Amino acid sequence: MVQIGYTMMTEQAGPRQLVRDVVKAEEVGFDFSVTSDHYAPWLVEQGHAPYAWSVLGAAAQATSRIPLMSYVTCPTTRYHPAVVAQKAATLQLLSEGRFRLGLGSGEKLNEHVVGGGWPGIAERQDKFDEAVRIIRSLLDGDTLTHHGEYFDVDAAKLWDLPDEPPPIGIAVSGEASCELAGELADLVIATEPKSGLIDAFDRHGGEGKPRVGQLPICWDPDREAAVRRAHAQFRWFGGGWKVNSELPTPAAFAGATQFVREEDVAASIPCGDDVGEFVEAIGAYQEAGFTEIAVVQVGGDSQNGFLDWAGSTLLPALRDRL
Repeated sequence: MVQIGYTMMTEQAGPRQLVRDVVKAEEVGFDFSVTSDHYAPWLVEQGHAPYAWSVLGAAAQATSRIPLMSYVTCPTTRYHPAVVAQKAATLQLLSEGRFRLGLGSGEKLNEHVVGGGWPGIAERQDKFDEAVRIIRSLLDGDTLTHHGEYFDVDAAKLWDLPDEPPPIGIAVSGEASCELAGELADLVIATEPKSGLIDAFDRHGGEGKPRVGQLPICWDPDREAAVRRAHAQFRWFGGGWKVNSELPTPAAFAGATQFVREEDVAASIPCGDDVGEFVEAIGAYQEAGFTEIAVVQVGGDSQNGFLDWAGSTLLPALRDRL
């Protein structure tokens, strides 16, 4: 059975609201949740960027059933991988086994803030590979001393370890990242319904493991209002990973998307309240081989109404279809 998830999008709501929203998502019946990990919003119109790990800790205490997941954390620049391992172990304890650690190679938007520069893609992938291996070793309970090409770890040990380490997910966008995920990940993460990514993950050792996708949607009884909101807050989405990983600030994203039209956004993001349109878009991920699909409702102010509608209309329709 395909599972349907809810996204706590830190770029569009403050920390207290994010926790309230995931509590309600649990109540209305979402199967799992994911949380973005940003230092800045994509666009000024989104307006938020609280610290995701504090939000996750609060959510772990405020909920009782719904699984939690970072979606995704970059463990190479803003955070040292040894610290990421400690955070993940702590979240797994606080949530009593409901946490999964989603990892990715990051975006300049969030990582440049610590002043370490932003390397090219090949170096980023090599750093990411080394970081994931450090994290997995520490979560396995090792006392680790490591002097690698990019990271040093000196006699590190996690003193509070869960009985079962949190599963590690790796975000993929091409063959190289699928190869790494197939070797090191317990699940794969993607933001496009591309069966080729799933096939590559399987070829490299991922067969039988969960595969988690994500889709932005913009529910509103007024479709025109939904399209306007999606354009204002999510027009960056169509740039694709190769572009989105390289731009440094919300102002840069505003400039890069200044000619994106409302109709362009509406063509890629379901808008309005036609449940059939939402079910079709989400179903594309199932057809591509995804086993879990998290939706992002665009607009922090629209979460309450969306969650009511999701509980009464969207989730039942999806379960009939999927």
